[in-house]
Amino acid sequence: MEAYAFSPEQLFGSVFKESGEFLLLDVRNNEEFEKFAIEGPFLTQMTNIPYFEFLEFEEESIAKIPRKNQIKIVCAKEGSAKYVADILTNAGFTDVGYLAGGIGTWADLLMPVEIAANEKYSIFQFIRPGKASLSYGLICADECFIFDPARTIDSYLDFSAQHGTRITAIFETHLQADYISGSQALAEASHAPIIAHEDDYRIASFEYDALRNGQVYSPEGSGIEIKAVHTPGHTPGSTSYLIDNQFLVSGDAVFIKSIGRPDLGGKVTEWSGLLFNTIVSVLKQMDDQIRVLPGHYMDWSEMDGSGRFIDSLRHIFDNNAAIYSIDDIHTFTDFIKANMRPQPEVYAQIRQVNAGLLTPPDEEQVIMDIGKNECAATHD
Repeated sequence: MEAYAFSPEQLFGSVFKESGEFLLLDVRNNEEFEKFAIEGPFLTQMTNIPYFEFLEFEEESIAKIPRKNQIKIVCAKEGSAKYVADILTNAGFTDVGYLAGGIGTWADLLMPVEIAANEKYSIFQFIRPGKASLSYGLICADECFIFDPARTIDSYLDFSAQHGTRITAIFETHLQADYISGSQALAEASHAPIIAHEDDYRIASFEYDALRNGQVYSPEGSGIEIKAVHTPGHTPGSTSYLIDNQFLVSGDAVFIKSIGRPDLGGKVTEWSGLLFNTIVSVLKQMDDQIRVLPGHYMDWSEMDGSGRFIDSLRHIFDNNAAIYSIDDIHTFTDFIKANMRPQPEVYAQIRQVNAGLLTPPDEEQVIMDIGKNECAATHD
C-alpha cells in the first residue's frame, strides 16, 4: 500500500477527537522538535526520530516503530516525511501517511468553532493549535467583526464569505509579540478599519482608529454592543472587548489558566502595577458570570466538552486563586518577578512587524511565526 498525504485539518481532527490510536512520527531534527511539537488532547503516542537517522541507520530506525500502529509522519516541508513514509511502506507498514506541506501548515492552521449563536449574532473562536492562540469572529446580519487576526488572513476572508458577510471592523486587543498579526493585510483586503488602543499603537506606521475606554461599537442596526474595556498590564494599551454584556474577548489580559505576563516590555514593576490595578479595579468589578474568550490557552485541559476555550470570570478567579487572591501590589509584583523567564528573542522583531516598522519576506515571517506562545505570567 502506498503512503498517502493528509491535510492539517485532518490532523486536527485526529488529535482533537478520539478517532483511534495512531503514532505521530516527527522526523525533524531534535532541536526543532524540542522547540515546537504538535499537541492535542487525543495525541497519546508521539516519537521523534530525525530523518537523517533513517538515511544512516534505516533498519535500526524502522525497528523503533511499532508495526500495529497507524503512522502519521511530519517534517519541516513534506519531502522528508514522504521519504520516510516510503521507507516504512516498503518495509511492510500498511497505514502510513505524511503531512502535506510540512509543519508550517500546522503552525498556520485556523479552525473555527462556534461559541454562541442566537437570532441576533454568532460568535466563533478560531483555534490555532500550532500557537495555542485564539482569535474571534462576530457575525451579525451581513457584517463580520474580527478580533486579533493571525497572519493567514485567507481563513478569515473565506469564513466571512461563507457566511455571506463582509468584514467591517478589525479589533486588536494589544500589540502582539508572540505571533505576526494579520490586521494590516486584512484591512487592505477588506477595507475595514483597524481599531486599537494608542498606548500600544502610537508607534504604528499604518492608519488605525484609536479607541477610547468605554467606547461602544455596533454592527449597523443590530442593537448589539461591543464595549472597549481598557485592561492594561500585559501591555499599556491592552484592551478587552465586552460583547453583549456576556462575552469578554480578553486578549492576553485574562487566561483560563494564569494571566498575561507584564514583563515583555522590560518594565516589569511598572506594568505589574498596571495589571494589579486592572484586576482590582476592572476585572473584579465585572459580573463574574461573564464568559471569558482568551487570546491563548496553556494546554488542552482548558478545552471544554464542546471543543471551546471559554470559562466564566468566577471560575477563572477561583481556579487561579494564587494570582487573584493577592491583595497588595508589592506581593503581586514579587509573584510576577518570581515567575519571570526569558522571552523568545524573536518577540522584539514580531512587535516591529506588527507595528508596520519591519517587513520581512513571507518565508521569513513563516519561520518567525512558528512556536507555541509564552505569554502567561505563570508556567509549568
